[in-house]
Amino acid sequence: MLDVAHASIQHGLRHHQALTVNPGDYPEPLRPLRATFVTLEKAGQLRGCIGALAAYQPLVQDVAMHAYAAAFEDPRFPEVQVAEFPALEVHISVLSPPELLHFASEEELLAQLRPGEDGLILQFRHYRGTFLPSVWEHLADPYVFLAQLKQKAGLPLDFWSPELRVERYTTEYFGDSDAGSR
Repeated sequence: MLDVAHASIQHGLRHHQALTVNPGDYPEPLRPLRATFVTLEKAGQLRGCIGALAAYQPLVQDVAMHAYAAAFEDPRFPEVQVAEFPALEVHISVLSPPELLHFASEEELLAQLRPGEDGLILQFRHYRGTFLPSVWEHLADPYVFLAQLKQKAGLPLDFWSPELRVERYTTEYFGDSDAGSR
């Protein structure tokens, strides 16, 4: 997967589009429908992050598309330049299907969170945000994690409504500096 991500970014630098991949050309584990996020870092700083919360294409295609998008379409950053490519670290998070959490209060929700393990999708009407499990490294307190996720979704830090919907997911993590599950 990391080779595909790097190749897609290189292809984008030359051709201004994502690498086209045929899932049949790759091993079976890269062919099922899976959702991914591809995160780029440069010198330990975020340089781009794009992904999907729901699986809609084969894993290898999802990685190629999101690697390109993280490098060239993340609106928070300028497009990656050729000179930057060698310094980029690529991190791929393959998401499990989301699980709906049931709770009647913020305290009940907080009690269900598994720091370091859960990614969360928070939704209220048209407001929506997600944090990957790796965000726990920077926001270790569940209360702060949830408050910052609310803010990311465009809601006040202290927002609460019985209509709030929260789903959790886990990720398999693959990165340039280390591989394995997170």
